[in-house]
Amino acid sequence: MQHQDNRFSAVPAGSIAAVVTVLEMRERPAPRPQRADGGWRVEPVETPSLAFYLDLYRRVGAPHLWYSRLVMPQAELAAILADPDVSLHALFLDGRAEGILELDFRQKGACEIVYFGVTPRLVGSGAARVLMNRALELAFPRGVERVWLHTNTLDHPRALDFYLRSGFRPVERRIETAPDPRLSGLLPMDCAPQVPIL
Repeated sequence: MQHQDNRFSAVPAGSIAAVVTVLEMRERPAPRPQRADGGWRVEPVETPSLAFYLDLYRRVGAPHLWYSRLVMPQAELAAILADPDVSLHALFLDGRAEGILELDFRQKGACEIVYFGVTPRLVGSGAARVLMNRALELAFPRGVERVWLHTNTLDHPRALDFYLRSGFRPVERRIETAPDPRLSGLLPMDCAPQVPIL
């Protein structure tokens, strides 16, 4: 008789699975030192077009299998982006958006960093630190008591450490499974090669 190990759960074929860590910050820390010579700038994107938003979302998120905004009805996404309590900023380099920062203030007293990241071109350059300093600079003056986000094991291997060094602390852990967005054609089959397709 085969022994069943309750520590493991099978992931259905055609799905991806990740450990999600929820992190929060209750007080704004001192800004972390950042490069001043990177040539980038962080700017608000007022009423972004869906084409602009989804292009940036894909370029930042495809290596980590971000997909939720790709399956959201476009009218619903447009309504979120048009909400005055949702703030979109982009990090630009050489005139092109290379980083995304989406802040959601719709929950009273809180700010969720819904999407945060830079394109593979800028990973390791110091641009993410600039973007995070800007995120906290924008969030706390709005009178929030909590800034929070989540990351998962499909994100960049140093993402969790980056958030910890930025001053966030972990408060919850979850397991997430979802259909593999590569198999449905939402993302190219060759993206995120570190995550096997089963």
